[in-house]
Amino acid sequence: MRVFTLSLAIMSTVFAGYAMAGDIAAGQKKAAGCLGCHGANGVAVIPGYPSLKGQNEQYLVSSMQAYKKKQRKGGLANMMQAQMSILSNDDIENLAAYFASLK
Repeated sequence: MRVFTLSLAIMSTVFAGYAMAGDIAAGQKKAAGCLGCHGANGVAVIPGYPSLKGQNEQYLVSSMQAYKKKQRKGGLANMMQAQMSILSNDDIENLAAYFASLK
């Protein structure tokens, strides 16, 4: 029983960092700048642009943070870097929560 309790405590600690705490409503308000390319419902309207609807929240946060830190390169990186530079970390978490919540 002790082993089970200890294992449960360790797993809770390990996975606690993976829980996202973004505010969906705040993300929806902030999403206006994303909709021109990624669509009003999170489905991209321009070929070659990624759809964000239902994406994994943690993936969205890490992707946006990578653009903000200029770690992502490629054809659209400059545009995304500019978009992310005006967002706070909370904004990024909120946007990720919003797009992840779309089903």
